[in-house]
This record gives sequence, C-alpha cells and structure tokens, in this order.
Amino acid sequence: MRRWAIVAAIFVVLSAHAEAQTPAPAVSGGPTAESDRITVLEENDSLYFNSDKHYTQGTRLSDLLGGPPAPGGLWDDAYGLAGKAGIFRDGGRRRVAIFLGQSIFTPKNLTLKPPDPKDRPYAGWAYAGVSLLQDTGGRMLENLELDLGMVGPGTLAKLAQNNFHQYIGASQARGWSSQLQQEPGVMLSYERYWKLPIFGDERGFSMDVVPEVGATVGNIMTYGDVGGMLRIGTGLGADYGPVRVRPALSGTDYFDSSGLDDGDHGFYFYIGTQGRAVGRNIFLDGNTFRTSRSVPKKNFVGDAESGFTYLYSKSLRFDFSVAIRSEEFVGQKTPDEIGTAALTFNW
Repeated sequence: MRRWAIVAAIFVVLSAHAEAQTPAPAVSGGPTAESDRITVLEENDSLYFNSDKHYTQGTRLSDLLGGPPAPGGLWDDAYGLAGKAGIFRDGGRRRVAIFLGQSIFTPKNLTLKPPDPKDRPYAGWAYAGVSLLQDTGGRMLENLELDLGMVGPGTLAKLAQNNFHQYIGASQARGWSSQLQQEPGVMLSYERYWKLPIFGDERGFSMDVVPEVGATVGNIMTYGDVGGMLRIGTGLGADYGPVRVRPALSGTDYFDSSGLDDGDHGFYFYIGTQGRAVGRNIFLDGNTFRTSRSVPKKNFVGDAESGFTYLYSKSLRFDFSVAIRSEEFVGQKTPDEIGTAALTFNW
C-alpha cells in the first residue's frame, strides 16, 4: 500500500506543479487554455464476454492538463529536450497528459496451484507516466510517452483480482504465489498518427483514416507497431481516436474542443487494426534478471478493433470498444477478446 501511495503522490505533485505555472499564451493556431480532462478507463475480457484469462483486466486514470505548457516550465523543458532529438517541431499544438495504471495477467485455468506451466504466468503491472503530445496542422500527432512502474507482488494485482472475485461471488485465482517476481519497469514510446480525410467537413459529418506507426523500448515491452483506423461521424477534428491501455491500436489523451461541431457535440464509429513485431514482453518472457515462470512468445501479434465514441458539450465523453487480439504465445489456442469502456470529464 505504501508503494501505491508514493506513486499516487507523485501523480498529484506533478499535476499540481503543472497547474501552478503561469498560463501560457496559445501557440499560433493552437488551443487556448482549457480545463483539465480526466479519463477513467477500464479494460476487461469479461466486460462484454464470459471470459477471465490472459490479459484479464486493465485500469487507467489520466489527466490531460489544461492548455499548452507554460514557457520555462517543467513540461516546456521536456519538450525542449525531446526537440534536441528531432522529435517535435515548433508551431504545433502541445498538450501534456499524466496517468496511473494497473494491468493484470493470468493463465486460463485459475483453479490450478501450481498453475499450468504451458500457459502464461500470473503477473501484475502498476505504473505512472507522462505523454508529451503535439498536433501539427490538425493532420499529424506525435506522442512521446514514458511509463515507470513495477512488476510483481507490489502491484497488488492478486489483491485486486481476488477481492473483486469475492465481491461478485466468483472463484478465487489460486496460482498467485507463482506470479512474476518484483522488478522495476520502464517503457519509452514514440508514435505518429496522421489524419487523412475521405469526405466531409471534420467538424460536421465526415469520414477519415488515421494511420499510425510507432515503437516502444524497455524491459517491460519492446515492440514496433503499425496500424490504422477508419472513422465515420462528426467532430473527427477533436482527436485521433480514443485512448487505450498500451499495447493497443488507436489514440491518446489528446483533445482539441475546437474540432467539435457548432453544438459542441460529436460522435463517431470506427474500425481498425494494428500489427506488432514483439522483441520483449515480460508478461510472457518472465523476469529480466531473476528466475521466473515464462512461456515462448509469438513475435508477431495483431489486434482488430471496433467501437463507438460520443462527445457531449465539450465536457463529457464516452468510449466503448471491443478488440480481438491474436495468439500471443505458443500453445495459446484461441484469440483473446478485450472490452473497453471509458468516461472522460472536465475538471
């Protein structure tokens, strides 16, 4: 519990620091200062399906900080440092998001103790992080993201799963004594998204395609990804797709309310796919420097996703999606289904 308290304190301090800075003037063509946008996201294989296995649960709490970063502040310095590596160019709309999350992984059969050695290990991942986001011309978005956290008993994954199972009257997962051991974790990700209109005014009814390419490195996961999303609806100019728990297809916390229609509303349906070339996945490969359970992973994994987003009066947003993920390890017999539900509101 102390570890979670420390992570939460870091999250609060970073948010308070950012809000305490003098508001910055808007970048030319960029957004004016806005309220913070809080997103509460839940991913679960049993959200829409009768399933409880593999990537079984993910929770993410994020805060898209209001307005662009102030000159000379913490986040402005971070953009400057990234710019020296040629990542961001001057003149774009810049926003910063900070977040906390927890993900839980289990084998298919939760009653076995010890668990099936040919199925994926029990594991938890708790993390905090920051995304530096820059939209250029309403047509291209860059996301530089840093995740810091831990794998192992300190994530409280066992407690979270078994307490919830007790609450709903489900059987307890018995194999948590074999979970991955304690290990600090880091992931650094960089992604680019492009917005390619097909027809219509993106504030009104329209259709677009959002291709993406990116890479993630770290001891938790290392992979390259490429994918794309087809969207149809209104207010497509406000974002580049709904946020998801990494790794996954689609968007970020980025939001620009000027991309909504005249009534400040928007909605869209979407379908998309992403392929990943996976070099490392600690939840399958096991601990980096210590002996732990593991299974042979597959190096190429794909997601197919569909969903619906509704934005109400700039200040409220609902996202619902279903993703099918191809087999991730040798011996996995069927793909996994992942349901996502998210609520976003101004703060």
